[in-house]
Amino acid sequence: MTVHAALGGLTVLERGWLSSNNIVIHAVDGEPGAVLVDTGHVTHAEQTVALVRHALRDEKLHRIVNTHLHSDHCGGNAALQRAFGAPITVPPGNAAAVAAWDTMRLTHATTGQSSERFTHTDTLSPGAHFVAGGRRWDAMAAPGHDPFSLMLFDAQHGVLISADALWENGFGVVFPEIDGEPGFDDVGAVFDAIERLPVRVVIPGHGAPFIDVAAALVRARSRLDGFKQQPERHARHAVKVMIKYHVMEEQRIERDALLRWAVDTPFLQSAWQRFGADEPPREWCARFVDELIGQGALEREGDDVIDR
Repeated sequence: MTVHAALGGLTVLERGWLSSNNIVIHAVDGEPGAVLVDTGHVTHAEQTVALVRHALRDEKLHRIVNTHLHSDHCGGNAALQRAFGAPITVPPGNAAAVAAWDTMRLTHATTGQSSERFTHTDTLSPGAHFVAGGRRWDAMAAPGHDPFSLMLFDAQHGVLISADALWENGFGVVFPEIDGEPGFDDVGAVFDAIERLPVRVVIPGHGAPFIDVAAALVRARSRLDGFKQQPERHARHAVKVMIKYHVMEEQRIERDALLRWAVDTPFLQSAWQRFGADEPPREWCARFVDELIGQGALEREGDDVIDR
């Protein structure tokens, strides 16, 4: 997909919402091979390998870089590592958790999501850079959605790989806020940093690349302001996102099994304790499932809840 001349030499594999987008930065003469940014969800790993192989054609995959290690951004790491033998670069704040494969610290277990163990070779710190596709990619801190998340910016061409810090119509759940840690101000500071950059096109973690960055920032700041004023609104949004995400992963699940998963998942437990403890957790979670069905995001079929 190319929506802007600045994306020449890049292949953006736009994925559904279960998997993050994958960005192939094709090598130019003298470079050892292509670089892949983010690898989608583990349930799509075989598809990701096939898509990347098709995008590469006869090119070598030299390196995989993760903007952050939520399950929808690193779930294909292990499969791609097996298929291509490429080393994996992660944000330094995640390195120890990857080495120990601590799925609680990586948030895969706390959010009740699947993942497959992989090994990393090195890290990419904010302020550092790498060269790929004849472009210099500067790593920028993008905390808020995830404390260790990175954005990658090619200043010469004005290309920003924003991960979940900024989408065309929003941004990712601010996970620290659900656990009672500050995160909204970090999100706002990242918006300010993006506004100062000479961005011509944004490749988000989800959704198509877009060029109207100013309008996207206006929408994102408005949404952030609403969450700041009503943190419980953000919590409700986060709970519904996680329930929808789990159903996307399963495709079909018994309603009782879905509610058991929700009640047992640490992230949703934290949300309930802070924002819903005036009613039993199962009933609280059931209300969100029913809202998602009413909104058409999920569908009820007998005893099952299915993705739509």
